[in-house]
Amino acid sequence: MSLLADRTRALAERVATLTGVATPTLRDRLLEAAVELTTTSGWAKVTMARLADEVGVSRQTVYNEIGTKNDLAEAMVLRELDRFLAGVTRSFDENPDDLISAIRDSARRVLKYAEDNALLHAVVSATHGADTELLPLLTTHAEYLLEGAKLVVADRVAAYDVKLAPERLDASIDMVVRLVLSHVMQPSAAPARTADDIAWIAEHVLG
Repeated sequence: MSLLADRTRALAERVATLTGVATPTLRDRLLEAAVELTTTSGWAKVTMARLADEVGVSRQTVYNEIGTKNDLAEAMVLRELDRFLAGVTRSFDENPDDLISAIRDSARRVLKYAEDNALLHAVVSATHGADTELLPLLTTHAEYLLEGAKLVVADRVAAYDVKLAPERLDASIDMVVRLVLSHVMQPSAAPARTADDIAWIAEHVLG
């Protein structure tokens, strides 16, 4: 199995455990502080010492918990991917008997989350000449995000009665996921309106 496949399956397994509201760990607090610093001051201004001051721990504690600054950047991005896909899982759980409603709700939830996602906005702004240091990391994980989303959706769709050949179903899932992600990066309407449009397309493709 490839590294991408290994990491994608691990992502799906992690997402399956993300239910309820857990007490923030030290790692959660460090990542939240890093996101806040990144979006307010820029990634170049984020240092382990400043992060330690924000959370109220020693710099060595930050290194022990997170690792290097590159490790911090990766942890921030992967955490956002987990949250994106946890929203998809939740939407399917809430619509066990209606696939199109599950797709509509997951698209709306993901697009709304992206709309309010300060880290995503900071990364996207890098394409317009802003702080670019984090941008390669988003590119690095683009395939991981795509494959992870497809895997999570495919696992959930398997519970519904969809009368399509496996290869057609795979192609349909790929199309829907890519469509949602394209609107994450370049919104064309309010999340609810876009989700309705995506659901209409899905209904006509899936039957």
